[in-house]
Amino acid sequence: MDHEGLHGLPIINNYLDGTQGGAVDSVSGMHFRDSKRKVDYVLAYHYRKRLAQHQHGASSPEPMNRAGSMTVVSNGETRKGRLKLQPDSGQHIPQELLGAQVIELGPLETLEEEKRLQREEYERNLVAAGLEIEKDAENKSQGLSFVRIHAPWQVLSREAELHKIKMPTKKMYEIKEEGGILKKLNKIWCKLTEPLQPQVPQENTKMKSLSYPFSREKIYLYNIRDKDTFFDNATRSRIVHEILKRTSTKARNSMGINTLIANNVYDAAYPLHDGEYEGQNDDMNERKLLYQEWARYGVFYKFQPIDLISKEMCDQRNAFTMCPLCDKFCDYWNLSSACATARASHLFDNPATVFFSIFMALWATMFLEQWKRLQMRLSYFWDLTGLEEEEEHPRPEYETKLLQKKLKNKNTTTEDPNEDEKDKLTWNDRIPGYAANCGLILFMIMLTFSAVFGVIVYRITTAAALSFSTHETTRSNVRVTVTATAVIINLVVILILDEIYGAVAKWLTEIEVPKTEKAFEERLILKAFLLKFVNSYAPIFYVAFFKGRFVGRPGHYVYVFDGYRMEECAPGGCLMELCIQLSIIMLGKQLIQNNLFEIGIPKLKKLFRKLKDGRTEPKEMNTNQSKDPQQWDLDYSLEPFTGLTPEYMEMIIQFGFVTLFVASFPLAPLFALLNNIIEVRLDAKKFVTELRRPDTVRAKDIGIWYNILSGIGKLSVIINAFVIAVTSDFIPRLMYQYAYSQNGTMHGFINHTLSYFNVSHLKAGTQPENSPFAQDVLFCRFKDYREPPWSPNQYEFSKQYWAVLSARLAFVILFQNLVMFLSVLVDWMIPDIPKDISEQIKKEKSVLVDFFLKEEHEKLKLIESFITRDKHKQKSGTKDQKSRAASFCQFDRSQKGSVASFSSQHTEV
Repeated sequence: MDHEGLHGLPIINNYLDGTQGGAVDSVSGMHFRDSKRKVDYVLAYHYRKRLAQHQHGASSPEPMNRAGSMTVVSNGETRKGRLKLQPDSGQHIPQELLGAQVIELGPLETLEEEKRLQREEYERNLVAAGLEIEKDAENKSQGLSFVRIHAPWQVLSREAELHKIKMPTKKMYEIKEEGGILKKLNKIWCKLTEPLQPQVPQENTKMKSLSYPFSREKIYLYNIRDKDTFFDNATRSRIVHEILKRTSTKARNSMGINTLIANNVYDAAYPLHDGEYEGQNDDMNERKLLYQEWARYGVFYKFQPIDLISKEMCDQRNAFTMCPLCDKFCDYWNLSSACATARASHLFDNPATVFFSIFMALWATMFLEQWKRLQMRLSYFWDLTGLEEEEEHPRPEYETKLLQKKLKNKNTTTEDPNEDEKDKLTWNDRIPGYAANCGLILFMIMLTFSAVFGVIVYRITTAAALSFSTHETTRSNVRVTVTATAVIINLVVILILDEIYGAVAKWLTEIEVPKTEKAFEERLILKAFLLKFVNSYAPIFYVAFFKGRFVGRPGHYVYVFDGYRMEECAPGGCLMELCIQLSIIMLGKQLIQNNLFEIGIPKLKKLFRKLKDGRTEPKEMNTNQSKDPQQWDLDYSLEPFTGLTPEYMEMIIQFGFVTLFVASFPLAPLFALLNNIIEVRLDAKKFVTELRRPDTVRAKDIGIWYNILSGIGKLSVIINAFVIAVTSDFIPRLMYQYAYSQNGTMHGFINHTLSYFNVSHLKAGTQPENSPFAQDVLFCRFKDYREPPWSPNQYEFSKQYWAVLSARLAFVILFQNLVMFLSVLVDWMIPDIPKDISEQIKKEKSVLVDFFLKEEHEKLKLIESFITRDKHKQKSGTKDQKSRAASFCQFDRSQKGSVASFSSQHTEV
């Protein structure tokens, strides 16, 4: 190959330079200029040319003699292979170059020249690997340029065999359906859900092509009708991406496209979308089909096209005079005033909550089991069964760190017994990163707890301040005001810390220097999940298990900052407040973070990139560009695809809200369902219209995310057991009804849970001021199980307290073991692989063997026919030889006739 084709000379072999010809004119922006070769991948980069600024002559020789600078002969452009002038060396300068223009390159120009040389070397290596390339002409002083890559059949077949990509063979076989009542139920279900199905081309679900890893030696097995369409776009781009990752350059020891992008040699590398998703043309493509049937809110009701992607308390006769809620400024109050809160709390704090919690724990188990089954079914239909782990390329950061280690140890002459450790990063190399990770993660967790404590202090101080108010309305609504504002503050803090923790988790993972992208992603997921889990659930854990537990009692309260009492739960308990806290945080995260942020941030990023490119690029006419933007230009303006970790994290945190505290907020699953209906279309629109096309990656499952989901499901059993036992009044009610009630009813339960306190035992300075009831009140009540003031052990925990505590712990143990047993039972009853899929896999293996034997038999028959034909030819050749011998014997009789006979027989042979 003539590599001067890189500089605009005529093309040889498969390298196409954009300087040849006029404007780019390809079919729908998806092909090379010849309108035949498909663009499988695009590389984008910004270039800057060095223009002449000074005319150097005899009067200005300084640039020629300045030491330490790089000088290149040029007539306006720098080209590889130009003659370098070094006047100080004494070499002779040709006369014809004396009038040439000499450009001195500064640090910025030197860096641009180095990048250009790296690009040229990298592209030559891509061509050497068999890829075909088309480039844009660099007609402007600076701007954006694209390198379009096409993989021919030879490269596709070679790489498909190397990576063992399963491709369809000629053999088709019938997929066996389940019979009996399941088949009838499936037909009824399909009939009912027919209006919900997306209007996309449906493949034949009763027949399936037998797939087998591609082999060039067994090319006769495959159903190859057209070599240009045998490998789909996703497979073609995946193959090219693998070549881009492993192709190296000598400069800076760059190992693939990821390193070059990290070093800003290229700006981006991406496969193209299948075309525009909206427009005047009537051509239908998969992207437009996905937009119409998946990425619009108008089709929210359709399935996803997955193949393309208490009463006694309110009784006024029971006038329980309660102790003041604060010191000095709060008066005695009547329990019946909290009737509304108690009724609302009873909606969730009732025996049905226990059964609903058990149901949700079993639902979580069934959800994970059904997901495994669906995962296996998709793996079968997408030919991912038996997928082997592929060797991953090291990350650019790992290579840079390893190179630095090698350079550091280069001058070491002592023999190292662990010679292999020089070729990899060891534990000692990562100790600083691990130490920083542990320290900073602990700091971030303490920061979260500090934020929660700050909100607690806000609630205590605000409640005390509002209690001093002279307005009766303000004092009567203290609890509502404090609770609402504190939850909103919690939500804002959670949203802010979520963004901070995401960036911190990424930075912490980078300083660990994981070797591969898979290891990097798994460590990033673990750190981000740990920080965001603590951040999202810390305020909820406080309300559920700690609020009101360390208050003390009248006359002996626990104080914060020498004057502020620790906050108590509402008269109806903390469950209602937990429900409010959970609902606002969950709905707030769904609305703001999952929806508004996802809509607004990509649009802001796109606008920022557009403004930035408009400022940096000069407004010059580019005669090499067509009037309509090509597909690679449109795709470059989209946001880069950065992975699915944020999407998974949203669903994982939502799964936690649904399962962990479902006993306190039974409506969480409903709100999660409504959010998912919106989220599906929002994400679909983002992927189809806002982001570049992601690279295709084969995977057996969702990886570490399944382990996190399984862990949350098991943790939810324990947390719901404690919510029911500790936060709600379910166990105290149960104990009263069956152990203390005289008639087996709940009559007298409230009186049973309230303890007596002698108001004369209040500390000086804490009694209510100007109270109209002070002269009439001898005893006030507070919620706790304590001995009365007339008891020898006054105000100590009573026997009922210890009995209820024992019952609470016994319930936790019983509930946990019962639900865990039922979960294991469900797990055992539901097989991971559907029965029909397991049978199809076995059938596929037998069909594959029969197909191989049949094809080999036909191949042997064909070979035997060739051998038989050769034998016949050999026999006829022997007869011809005898005939020729007889003819030669008669040569002296008739020379002309014998020569003709010889010629005739030779031609026949």
